[in-house]
Amino acid sequence: MPRVHITDTVLRDAHQSLIATRLRLEDMLPICPKLDNIGFWSLEVWGGATFDACVRFLKEDPWERLTKLRAALPHTPLQMLLRGQNLLGYRHYPDDVVYAFVQKCADHGMDVFRIFDALNDMRNISTSVTAVKKSGKHAQGAICYTTSPVHGIDQFVAMAKELEAMGCDSLAIKDMAGLLTPSATATLVRALHNSVGIPLQLHSHATSGLAPICQWKAVENGCLHIDTAISTMSGGTSHPATETMVAAFKGTEYDTGLNLEPLQEIGFYFREVRKKYAQFESEFTGLDTRVQVNQVPGGMISNLSNQLKEQGELQRMNEVLEEIPRVREDLGYPPLVTPTSQIVGTQAVLNVITGARYKNITNEVKFYLQGRYGRPPGTVNTVVRQQAIGNADVIDCRPADLLEPEMEKLKDEIGSLAHSPEDVLTYAMFPEIGRDFLQQRAAGTLTPEPLEAPPAAGKDYYCAVATEFNISLHGETYHIKVTGTGHNTQDRRPFYVSVDGVPEEIMVETLDEIMSPGSGGRAANTGPAKSSTLKGSKRPRATKPGHVTSSMPGAIVDVLVKVGDQVNAGDPVLVTEAMKMETEIQAPIAGKVTQVHVKKSDTVNPDEALIEIE
Repeated sequence: MPRVHITDTVLRDAHQSLIATRLRLEDMLPICPKLDNIGFWSLEVWGGATFDACVRFLKEDPWERLTKLRAALPHTPLQMLLRGQNLLGYRHYPDDVVYAFVQKCADHGMDVFRIFDALNDMRNISTSVTAVKKSGKHAQGAICYTTSPVHGIDQFVAMAKELEAMGCDSLAIKDMAGLLTPSATATLVRALHNSVGIPLQLHSHATSGLAPICQWKAVENGCLHIDTAISTMSGGTSHPATETMVAAFKGTEYDTGLNLEPLQEIGFYFREVRKKYAQFESEFTGLDTRVQVNQVPGGMISNLSNQLKEQGELQRMNEVLEEIPRVREDLGYPPLVTPTSQIVGTQAVLNVITGARYKNITNEVKFYLQGRYGRPPGTVNTVVRQQAIGNADVIDCRPADLLEPEMEKLKDEIGSLAHSPEDVLTYAMFPEIGRDFLQQRAAGTLTPEPLEAPPAAGKDYYCAVATEFNISLHGETYHIKVTGTGHNTQDRRPFYVSVDGVPEEIMVETLDEIMSPGSGGRAANTGPAKSSTLKGSKRPRATKPGHVTSSMPGAIVDVLVKVGDQVNAGDPVLVTEAMKMETEIQAPIAGKVTQVHVKKSDTVNPDEALIEIE
């Protein structure tokens, strides 16, 4: 009798989709014994954006997380999501790095590797599959499901056959945005089941509300493995509820054999845990049928809303969602999944915020249009490609074939900060934040971003305050609108405001007692009252044609010029990072660099003069 096998995603994709990948290890380990006793086919615990979030925000060693989860879940296979030649970063890595990374994952207890490529370019999957098979683990090849004028059943079947021929042990249909409909699911699964001999697994997000029905239709047509999430971390941009699907199949020929009562106890646990992460909840992670048009995947929408909030532009989310399909068409209809979801999403944000499409083009879009991520599924917009890369040659081979081995170079670059091969691989995935992480570890200063206490029952987060007002200063009146806020860093917190329509960032440094969230007006600290200071930027406002500016708040990745350099209009002078994507900023005029007001790692705001050219 066939049995449905369940992979629960609560320790990875569920929280990536709902609370911006912020679930901490300390909130995972207490429930692991109960999770381990359920009888899941696997638990997805690692990969995707978790590696990034651990290093960037949580200040957890991702390798230590995996080791501790392996020890806490001795009876359940552990599963991860691997981006093929991108591994867990945002660029392609040479084959030696892929082999080293996969082997270390296996050494730390990973059992099942779900491997995909954002463009469904099978050339970018083959090395990872070979590496997983070499390590003796389960290689699950994944097809990124999407809809467009260039995607259809025949293409997906051809991909499946190619993955089977590579040696994949199973095949996943990765419906990262929840685009499948019940009828499309039945047709696709039937075609795949009749074409390949390896087991099928369906991964579908519940954004459109159709995923539970799609899972039922998939099972009816030969797919006996499904992804779910514990009920209190399910639904919307997450996945169908585990308890729901267990109940749905109970008593049928597909009965999962899982017990509902312990699953419900786990659900109660995560209901309470989720409250700790209320600051990362978003109005955009619920049921939304617009996904059938904008195709934004679950993990992307949670992070996109959080990033827009930190940019002070959350109110423009709907404009961004409308722009994403247009950018996707310009880029040849890539499936929206990491890293292409970030590439398309960030470019859409830039197009909206700057008010001019492709006025600023991220480095990642340039690399994509040059073929450095692989072969686009469809024809790209030649005007946009010309604007992005000029007359540069377009790569038509497997991008990794152009890369030299890197492991020894990476070891030399990170030096004594790396205490192990795992540290070198952390640096490889994210050079800037990886180095920062290792430096902070060496200095003993690793501090995770703070968790704001949830509001008390019936209370808002803070006492009601105005977010739009006028102030008078030295006889002048200014219109102030608070557009967003960032996260506390010790006693400092950025606020994003507009002053007479001009975006600004101010840093609020708390020097006196504060009201804690949900305190009902009680002071969180005691002691003598002091004052609070507002610290704005000391850089001059951009007022001249030769003033170099950034389109959005971000950080300086590199300064490419120095005082005295002669530059031509269009020459790159700065590289900035915002929303995990890098953008090359060009000289607005030809002339001589007379002032440089920034250095590497500085945070910057729009309308500041970062460099002056005369």
